[in-house]
Amino acid sequence: MKETICAISTPPGLGAIAMIRLSGPEAFDTAAKLFGGKFQFEQLKPQVAKFSEIYDGEQLIDQVVVTKFAAPRSYTGEDMVEISCHGSIYIQKKIIELLVEKGCRMAAPGEFTQRAFLNGKMDLPQAEAIADLIDSQSETTHKLAVNQLTGTFSKKINALREQFVQLASLIELELDFSEEDVEFANRDELRNILDSLRSEVERLIASFKIGNVLKTGIPVAIVGKPNVGKSTLLNTILQHDRAIVSHIPGTTRDTIEDTFNINGTLFRFIDTAGIRQSDDEIENYGIQRTYHAIEQAAIILYMLDITQDHPDTVEQEIEDFKAHVDMQDKQLVIIANKIDQMESLPADYQRWHDMGILFTSAKRNVNIDSIEEQLTQYVERFQIQDLSLLTNERHYALLSDISTSIDRIQQGLDDQIPTDLLAEDVRAALYDLGCLTGTISTDELLGNIFGKFCIGK
Repeated sequence: MKETICAISTPPGLGAIAMIRLSGPEAFDTAAKLFGGKFQFEQLKPQVAKFSEIYDGEQLIDQVVVTKFAAPRSYTGEDMVEISCHGSIYIQKKIIELLVEKGCRMAAPGEFTQRAFLNGKMDLPQAEAIADLIDSQSETTHKLAVNQLTGTFSKKINALREQFVQLASLIELELDFSEEDVEFANRDELRNILDSLRSEVERLIASFKIGNVLKTGIPVAIVGKPNVGKSTLLNTILQHDRAIVSHIPGTTRDTIEDTFNINGTLFRFIDTAGIRQSDDEIENYGIQRTYHAIEQAAIILYMLDITQDHPDTVEQEIEDFKAHVDMQDKQLVIIANKIDQMESLPADYQRWHDMGILFTSAKRNVNIDSIEEQLTQYVERFQIQDLSLLTNERHYALLSDISTSIDRIQQGLDDQIPTDLLAEDVRAALYDLGCLTGTISTDELLGNIFGKFCIGK
């Protein structure tokens, strides 16, 4: 029989209210031992909250609100009790001690959600989505987690599984009659199924690049020559002084990172060392890090100093920059900074307007909203409203293996290899799909996944 577990489900520390959970076959009997004679816990109806008092012998510990959830209509699918107490650290600790004394075991990280999975309340991607939901820091990451939690991703995976089962059934039928040299599986039908599978698997794999950066924060590198206002721009966007600002060129010698939420999406801004030729060993090391940040970035904010850069030289400067970095899948936003230092723009700067260059003053917070509009447009072009994006590295790895199996099956059809060898690759893909949804799982896999959860969830 499973043990009854307990844990504090609210964040550690002092607060107004704390939540303590119990789950397991003895949850109701154990909870009943906490309350005095005035409250008959056994008579409390499920899903009804009740005010009561918890005692340690004759000593009143706290006034609480208690709710029972009868299996299977609970988060874990087991009998559950939730106790809302005052947020005193002493009270929380005391109630947990009483529960352990009366037969509970302290829950392991993620054990409540793991039991929900094992009891069929959710599949593995939905369970993983709960951790993502807890960690979500923006509207976008919240929507991605809710989308996975409600089963949209699982439906796509189940649709893939149905197609693989259809593929397997055609091949297995042929294997059953292999001795009679009868070919049941229509090769064109097999290829059509494979084409459909490949299309959806490749779409999901391709979506991981944007899905992962949306989850962790879209990396935005702020680059340019020294003293063009990169650090000032970072501070202005973040609305606090994160980077040191100085009129001395080369002040920033390392990358500085911070995140900021713009219109519901988390961006990870990276201030970099100015790009120039230098004899300073430390500064050159910082410039190397600048190019590494550029490689990792999804968006590059390339800054110019309008008081120093001339229209006749800027186009070549931009082209030289593009020639030294890989711009594939990156958005380049060019910014002409320090317009506050010019009374008016000369006519020849109209060419910069035509090039789509943004005119700003990071110091005076002029036209910073135009930069934020460019960042928002980057997100919108991926049409994330359908939210069918891959965000989990485990899912990405398994789908990559499935894609490899599809390639082997396709190659096998082209080479007319024996049907039993084709069947092995189909079984391998079905196994990977089972690992993805959790229909096939190991203690090591579950321990790795749920061990990352907080205790009490």
